Amino acid sequence: MSTALPPRFPITRPEIARVVVAFYAAVRAHPGLGPVFAAHVTDWPAHEARVTDFWANTILHERCYDGNPVAVHLRAGNVQPGMFSTWLALFDATLARELPPDQAAAWSALAHRIGRSMRAAVVDRKTLPGGVPKLR
Repeated sequence: MSTALPPRFPITRPEIARVVVAFYAAVRAHPGLGPVFAAHVTDWPAHEARVTDFWANTILHERCYDGNPVAVHLRAGNVQPGMFSTWLALFDATLARELPPDQAAAWSALAHRIGRSMRAAVVDRKTLPGGVPKLR
């Protein structure tokens, strides 16, 4: 009897890797996101492999990722509020190009949920209601 969880939606690890590579090619070319990532990522293939592991863990339940994305983004120090909507729009465009609509929609919904949580943990914790910065 297997106790493994089923994938959140039908997709293969090679498809996940293809999307991740295509997405980071778009990130590197993006005038706003490219410089932010370039300040931190020096080995793109290693970064893409790590992010592929994150998504394989999240979608396929592979248990292959052991990092803490919130901590990484907090340490980066240059993540700003508007970057999350830009990141998600670029990710959605990549999903639409690389996957059939049902897969793209399922992954997009998951990415948006994670994006909301990440934004709350990394950026929104620094602001009060109405976008007023916390000074303490």
